[in-house]
Amino acid sequence: MGRDLRQGRFGRRGAGLALGLVLAAGMVNYVDRVTLSVAGPTIAAELHLRPSQMGLLFSAFLWTYGLAQAPVGAIIDRVGPRRLLAGALTVWSAAQGATGLAVGLPQLIVARLFLGLGEAPQWPTGAKVVRTWFAPEVRGLATGVFNTASTLGPAIAPPIVTGLMLAFGWRGAFFATALAGLVMALIWFAFYREPQAGADGEELALRAPWWRLFAGPTLWAMTLGNVGSGYMTWFYAAWLPGYLETGRHLTVPQTGWAASIPYLFGVIGSLVGGFACDRLAAAGLAPIASRKLPIVAGLAAGAAFTGLAILAPTSTSAIAAISAALFFSNLAGAAIWAMAITVAPPGGVASVGAVQNFGGFMGGALAPIVTGISVEATHSFTAALATTAVAALGGALAYLIGVKRPIAP
Repeated sequence: MGRDLRQGRFGRRGAGLALGLVLAAGMVNYVDRVTLSVAGPTIAAELHLRPSQMGLLFSAFLWTYGLAQAPVGAIIDRVGPRRLLAGALTVWSAAQGATGLAVGLPQLIVARLFLGLGEAPQWPTGAKVVRTWFAPEVRGLATGVFNTASTLGPAIAPPIVTGLMLAFGWRGAFFATALAGLVMALIWFAFYREPQAGADGEELALRAPWWRLFAGPTLWAMTLGNVGSGYMTWFYAAWLPGYLETGRHLTVPQTGWAASIPYLFGVIGSLVGGFACDRLAAAGLAPIASRKLPIVAGLAAGAAFTGLAILAPTSTSAIAAISAALFFSNLAGAAIWAMAITVAPPGGVASVGAVQNFGGFMGGALAPIVTGISVEATHSFTAALATTAVAALGGALAYLIGVKRPIAP
């Protein structure tokens, strides 16, 4: 991956190990957060929860996740990822296990709040790992690799969680995934090490308060744009299994496999997005433009295919349209994180990534609630899909218009 990778204290092998570990932790992260989506219809039936209540429950995770982003990013920039992510894995795994003990909506919401708090450091940590371990010319692809966790996790979760539910019930599924998180915490702490300096020699610590990053318009536009991306991401993450079961009338076992298909296309989209960033930059496009083009094109195309899902006459064609939407959405997602790495000042990548991510989870927090209210009122997913498409288009416009220059040190 380039000679500059050897600048890390543990060499090229250390860079590959670091990326593999953050990818594995991210997959556990996403499996844990979408377990509720897969088990949602069963939980709703057992606990007599309405669609609007389920929307509130899906959203609860994002309240603490979003609010924790800025402070967590600043902490990572100061103390490094190793200890923080190990502790975070332990917290979110405990919350995942507590979800399996819940007997009603209040207990479920509290468990999801702690899950969101524990999972908050994961993606800023990934951005920090790429910035400190990888040279600039390969950071786009490295970002695409760690970002595939956001699609690999949801891709493997439906069949795994469905199998666990059929064998042990929905509570057993939460206990099993919690155990996987605790194992991952031990692996991360045992094997991850931090380089003495980044691949471009930058210091690991941010010297200025993180709120000074808002002095120019760039971070504001990135945060606003990621609202649209986060809305689309969380519409599908929270409601895709429910949409397939209630909107397309698939059985639980059928949904367990069908819900995985769009996320497999999302994996490809994430890799293509990261690769495209590097290739566009190598072809002579300015660093910001090489990230902005995939973001704008990906969000616009994701919106278009989400709209096509409304018109799909069959379940197969609907899944095909959603697969295309997630391909382009995740192509944009990889570029969004590559943008954070590109525009951040030295030592501030986790802070910039976390603030941008806060915007994503503002949109993400709205998507489950708005969808639940819409489905309960209309008994259809048509309005919810249309709202998701509009939100993604708004995100594309924010990046297109507002992101023009790096964030000043």
